[in-house]
Amino acid sequence: MEQLNSVDRQAAWTRLLEIARRTADEGLIVGTAGNVSVRVGDEILVTPSGIPYDRLGPGDLTAVSPDGRRTAGTLRPTSELPMHLALYAAAPEARAIVHTHAVHATAVSTLVRELPPIHYMTAALGGPVRVAPYARYGSQELAAGMREALRDRSACLLRNHGTMAYGASLDQAYERTALLEWLCRLWLTANSVPGMTPALLDPAEVAAVGEQLRGYGQR
Repeated sequence: MEQLNSVDRQAAWTRLLEIARRTADEGLIVGTAGNVSVRVGDEILVTPSGIPYDRLGPGDLTAVSPDGRRTAGTLRPTSELPMHLALYAAAPEARAIVHTHAVHATAVSTLVRELPPIHYMTAALGGPVRVAPYARYGSQELAAGMREALRDRSACLLRNHGTMAYGASLDQAYERTALLEWLCRLWLTANSVPGMTPALLDPAEVAAVGEQLRGYGQR
């Protein structure tokens, strides 16, 4: 196993806490209802269970191996560790994960099996966002459903639960989480107008935008 030195571990942990606190500051979680992890080397740093992010500091660093064995820290990892481990195992490109109970996204998870493609930025998540079947938090059943919902996608909804998104960095995982919540809020807003039905994009257009986005931004 490639062990991190203490400086690398602490730098990664500091950035993880910044992203975790941002989810709370921007209303994507309430209390301890969410978790964040980042894969660095052969270790996974993850938020511990049941502690508000604003109470976590440098001495609370929590790390596990890919099979869930604790490699650093004394606090118990998040109860959603099975989801994080399953996602890292299934998606080698995943370097960071953000899980939230964002209000609009969670509301949408109770209404549809797939978030309708109401905006072209759906393509930034790989296509229409699927909803994983309900299963109790922390269970292997939830992890399996999430893994299937994330096939060819970088974010999904968890029925009656929340969101799961990953990225090549903590920043990208967070940005995808925020985008998913925005898309859900947009669809709920448009769908709430009496007598009106939102216009949706067809699969070919979403796929075409996905290709165009590959060259978006600075090179």
